[in-house]
Amino acid sequence: MERFFKRKSSLGSSDSVGNSRTSSSRQSELDEVLANLQADPGLRIRMIEYDTNIRDEYSVSKDAAFCLYCYLFKSNFEQVGSEAFTGAGFKNWKKGRERMKVHVGPVGSVHNKAREAATNLMNQNTHIETAVSKHSEQARVAYRRCLIASIKCIKFLLRQGFSFRGNDESATSSNRGNYLELLQFLADNDEKVKEVVLENAPGNLKLVAPKIQKDIVNACAGETLDVIMSGLKDRLFSILVDEARDIFVKEQMAMVLRYVDDKGHVIERFVGVQHVTDTTSSSLKDAIDIFFSSNGLSFSKLRGQGYDRASNMRGELNGLKTKILREQPCAYYVHYFAHQLQLALVAVAKKNIDIASFFTTTNSVVNHVGASCKRRDALIAQLQEELVIAFENDCLITGRGLHQETSLKRAGDTRWSSHYGTIISIISMFSSVIHVLQMIIDDNPNDSAGEANKIQREMLTFQFVFHLFLMKAILGLTNDVSQALQKKDQEIVNAMALVKSCKEKLHWMRNNGFDALVEEVSSFCDKHHIDVPNMDDAFVLPGRSRRNALIKTNRHHYRVELFIYIIDEQLTELDDRFNEVNTELLICLACLSPNDSFVAFDKQKLLRLAQFYPQDFSDGDLLALEDQLELYIHYVCSSSDFFDLQGIDDLAKKIVETRMHRAFNYVYLLMTLALVLPVATASVERAFSVMNIIKGLLRNKMGDQWLSDSLLVYVENDVFDCIENEAIMLRFQNMKPHRGQL
Repeated sequence: MERFFKRKSSLGSSDSVGNSRTSSSRQSELDEVLANLQADPGLRIRMIEYDTNIRDEYSVSKDAAFCLYCYLFKSNFEQVGSEAFTGAGFKNWKKGRERMKVHVGPVGSVHNKAREAATNLMNQNTHIETAVSKHSEQARVAYRRCLIASIKCIKFLLRQGFSFRGNDESATSSNRGNYLELLQFLADNDEKVKEVVLENAPGNLKLVAPKIQKDIVNACAGETLDVIMSGLKDRLFSILVDEARDIFVKEQMAMVLRYVDDKGHVIERFVGVQHVTDTTSSSLKDAIDIFFSSNGLSFSKLRGQGYDRASNMRGELNGLKTKILREQPCAYYVHYFAHQLQLALVAVAKKNIDIASFFTTTNSVVNHVGASCKRRDALIAQLQEELVIAFENDCLITGRGLHQETSLKRAGDTRWSSHYGTIISIISMFSSVIHVLQMIIDDNPNDSAGEANKIQREMLTFQFVFHLFLMKAILGLTNDVSQALQKKDQEIVNAMALVKSCKEKLHWMRNNGFDALVEEVSSFCDKHHIDVPNMDDAFVLPGRSRRNALIKTNRHHYRVELFIYIIDEQLTELDDRFNEVNTELLICLACLSPNDSFVAFDKQKLLRLAQFYPQDFSDGDLLALEDQLELYIHYVCSSSDFFDLQGIDDLAKKIVETRMHRAFNYVYLLMTLALVLPVATASVERAFSVMNIIKGLLRNKMGDQWLSDSLLVYVENDVFDCIENEAIMLRFQNMKPHRGQL
């Protein structure tokens, strides 16, 4: 085998052989020997393989042989014997084979050591670069496994709304916090994870620092928000905004987006909270602008806005509603229907002194009976005793979920529908409450006993029981409507129908319900030994002189001054609060309703509805819509697929299911515009309820970004569950430079 190569000097020169070389210089020299072929015809070398243990190179110009192994590596070992094979060259050809065997020598000789070094050098698997590459690959695998384990732990804690850190996270602590304990549990049950986490991870790549945890949470929230935004795409949408204070008394603004998806379903997605330094309309508008710009949203697609009735929200001059309308005139404002219903109930309670006094008494009952554990236990024990007696007398209705251990429900300050639960609990536990109050009177001759005596005397009156059942009837009607109005997929035409139904029921109750109410109240009073007045006797207000009192019967007082008056006040408030029902926009929207075989359909009103949205319907589109409406109403009335539909939301789902949304594209656009209008603030308020779980007393100093990220993935857990760990890992890795590499 012949090879040609180029060298700067003779291969056998003393300078070339005698100098000490580093491993890198030898590697380059070896590469030069083996790679530069046919470079210099004047210097020719022939490899002579006398033995598998020796590799000689023959120089034509010097007529000498050289040992390549010893030439390259002899300086690494102690020189023993002749330098013929590395210096001037070997020329004694008569004894060539014998001299070469002597040169090779026994195991451990200089030649064999040089040969081993050359073999290792030419073996790619033993190169430093290969070793480093293998080590780097192992490190990447370990880092990936460690990061995946951390992501799994964080996803679990986020789904459950648990805290991450512990009070003492040192190695000697018995409880290092949820994150570290969960990571340890994962390591204890998976040997592969155990090899790369916690104490087995590199000191600077353990992925347990609070900053790393927050970055992974931010990556989870970012991926969740990206999925939400990809679902929104370029669709028309509306915004729902509200603000509330967290446990640290910081004002937080929550935002929800409402849109219609490809299947005709109404979707409401929570997109985070934003800390605002004040609640002025300008600050709220700036926060909305920042969110829109950071997520690629445009006001050109905004078609609705929903807030409460606060002046900073709905002010006609500088409210948030007005500021957005100036930028997008088609973003129509609708006040939350459920919120208006609550305001109507508050107005009734404030206007009538008797009802206001009644709610004060009910609050006193709940506070006094539930003031201590002893009283609560006594209430539960008495209730259980009464249930046993009723069961023994065979007058107890039994069934699954009935008669569970309970207590008096406390009414909320801002949710008047919660008063309905309080009234129900007082009625169901009336005798037990009276027993506990009597126990307080007997055991505590002090101010507490005096207050209990006063409450007991008020409760054991016909007037209190009448108020109790009257408000139960009224709140029972409005509570059903309130619950229905807070559904995520509720649409505005259905909401209008629910409010109308509530008014009709109140009207019927006003005209026909008094006698039934008196009968129910009287039966309850007889059961609890409360005096029932004769409805035809003269009514005298307690504490007033009979001589100066106006002559009126008990029937007149309870029927006219209480029953009819309170219901009339309720109806008046509902009319005032729900004046949007009479607006032209909502009247036109009602014409889309499929109820009763599309009886509400009105072509001219639907054309007028389209004119409210000039950005979506041009003059040509209006002409096309006019023709399309004729075909649409004929088709839906003649097709069995569209029978018995309830609400525009059902209509939209059905028209997409039958693929007719493409044929009636302009009509479907009107449905979409109707469905995106917000009805209730339920989604926003649920986020604030969750905020009390995420940011509680023990986590009251959470940062704003961490709070928003945690809330987003907790509220939108159905979206979060669909996100792969790989996507979160890549997002985390690309957020900023990290020591570990994937």
